[in-house]
Amino acid sequence: MNTTTRVLLKALSGWIIFFLTVQAIAQNPFISEEKVLTSRIDYRSEGLSYMPDATRQQQVLNTMSKATAYMRSISTKGGYVATYSTDLKKRYGEGFFELALASEIFTQYPGTPAMGDCFLRAYKATGDEEYLSAAYDAGKALAWGQRAEGGWDHLVDVSHYYSHSKKVERKSGDCTFDDSITQSVLIYLMDLDQSIDEDWLTESIEVGLEFMLESQADNGAWPQWFPSIGSYHDYWTFNDDAIISCIRVMIRAHKQYGKEEYLKSVERAGDFIVISQLPAPQSGWPQQFDRDMNPGWARRFEPPGVCSRVTAGNIEMLTEIYFYTKDEKYLGPIPAAIKWLEDSELEENVWARIYELETNKPRYGQHDRRIHYLASEGRSDYGFRGRWGIRGTIAYCNEVLESKSKPAENSLSSVDRGARIDNMMKRVQRAIALLDDEGYWPDRETGMIHLEDYVRNMNLFCEHLELTKQNR
Repeated sequence: MNTTTRVLLKALSGWIIFFLTVQAIAQNPFISEEKVLTSRIDYRSEGLSYMPDATRQQQVLNTMSKATAYMRSISTKGGYVATYSTDLKKRYGEGFFELALASEIFTQYPGTPAMGDCFLRAYKATGDEEYLSAAYDAGKALAWGQRAEGGWDHLVDVSHYYSHSKKVERKSGDCTFDDSITQSVLIYLMDLDQSIDEDWLTESIEVGLEFMLESQADNGAWPQWFPSIGSYHDYWTFNDDAIISCIRVMIRAHKQYGKEEYLKSVERAGDFIVISQLPAPQSGWPQQFDRDMNPGWARRFEPPGVCSRVTAGNIEMLTEIYFYTKDEKYLGPIPAAIKWLEDSELEENVWARIYELETNKPRYGQHDRRIHYLASEGRSDYGFRGRWGIRGTIAYCNEVLESKSKPAENSLSSVDRGARIDNMMKRVQRAIALLDDEGYWPDRETGMIHLEDYVRNMNLFCEHLELTKQNR
């Protein structure tokens, strides 16, 4: 056998293995991680990255469609909770401690707004109207889950909503800005408003934005909950980006609808960040202020103090407000805040979450409400120490202070896009292979269905499709 014949036979055998592997994955999408790794080796060690483009794209599209069809089949009138048992008899909101009723949907990540975001992104990436239909249903469920006061709670009942319902009926109840709940719903509804034109959607957004204005205090801040429910829930709250995400809603509302009152809301909130900065040398911000503007306790393990994570978030938001308003007063607090952050670094790229007032000692909380100064004595599941992107935030803010302009965004070259596509291939292949026959991604440890898996994998697929389209 001559050299040319041997080369041709070797190439032919490689293509046979390749097509057999593709067929196996298509016929049995539930493949273990070990098999996924084996299949990569079978066809030139990289799996889908060496598939013909049309084959690869079709597998991605088929997986997206199958997973979405399953999700829609288990939805509650278009809405979702965070976790389901595989027999669908148990439904949960935030963790397994929060059992959701059959008529309730979840608004906190990764609940209904995050699902709606996926549907909209998939619609834009594929042009498939099925995703827009799913986004529409999620929007209607959220509109009917809106409180009469104008905001949302993290679990809302939609038993009063039917597919033929035309006029929104809203039940009275508590509304929260905690965990960006009301804010994420409004951002999603405004996104949806750019793709569909419906009276119920317009009304829900207007009611929600009016609620944002009504709940904003005279000093420009927002509480954690509104109307008042007592305790620390009434405090002016930076924790979990409550005020920051409220500002982003109002910036978005002004961009999209142009009402001057939305811009004034942004400016008032920016002014609150400026005036609430603590004095040097601790020129940061606490997680929350009580109504007397003192750093206050929240939960029993959350003592008052200067918060590194909040401070980094606030100075980044001040740059955002500066870019939007062109008012340099919003840059004023940043240098002193950076100095405090740099002085408070515990070790390379590690900060405590909370520092004691005056002494600047790290404080760690436990359920006993006592003050602890050793990290080992604080709750290990809360995150009392971390990086939180603070180094990057400091570098970004210093660049803004120096240039007084927004740093240029680097667009990906064709080569960079190709490299990013290649780098995500293993994750794309794994997500395709691990989809269950029914159309969901099962949690191997708990045997549950987590919406977070759907959200993560669908965004991965959408990014793949977007990059591939740009690279053609």
